[in-house]
Amino acid sequence: MAIPASTEKTLIPAIRAAERHAAPYAHWFVSGLFDEATLAGLQSLPFPAPELGGVSGTREAHNATRVYFDVENRAEHPVCRAVADGFQAPETVRTITDVFGADLDGTYLRIEYGQDTDGFWLGPHTDIGVKRFTMLAYLSDIAGHEDLGTDIYADKKTWAKRTPFRPNFAMVFVPSDRSWHGFEPRPIPGVRKSLIINFVTDDWRAREQLAFPEAPVRL
Repeated sequence: MAIPASTEKTLIPAIRAAERHAAPYAHWFVSGLFDEATLAGLQSLPFPAPELGGVSGTREAHNATRVYFDVENRAEHPVCRAVADGFQAPETVRTITDVFGADLDGTYLRIEYGQDTDGFWLGPHTDIGVKRFTMLAYLSDIAGHEDLGTDIYADKKTWAKRTPFRPNFAMVFVPSDRSWHGFEPRPIPGVRKSLIINFVTDDWRAREQLAFPEAPVRL
């Protein structure tokens, strides 16, 4: 698979320039993942934001309305295809492995298009288990979103810091028993848009969520 030219110019250099933070666990900040056209395409994807119905705390509470860059959406939306192709490309996988130390060989790409509205929150969790890599890439550019970054915890009960939130900026970590993160309840003007990018093992049951369900990545 040839990596899209626009992604090659931005995605791999952005990952290589990631800024590492050691506490409370190893995590990285990445800027400039996508070129302007790709970012604009991601921001304007025509997926409706889900209705929370007063229920939040986990994303699983709204599984029926979650959106992925799956086989169907890759075929229908060029920007979904370009971004998925970019992360699936062996050059990107090798770069992620080299920079972050994630063991991705034989894993599968999963990209969720998050659209969070007022009332959304996430309790502290680690992503440990079948997820080998997590990137939270922020997209929306709305006044008041500056304080809508991911909350990072020293343990399940101890808040440590909040990541910046701005479009084309991401927070990365390799899941472990220390990688506590979530989203503290606070007002959300408009729709908080992001990509949740994971590489998951073959034990992932919801194969329909995967970008390439028949094609694990290889180093």
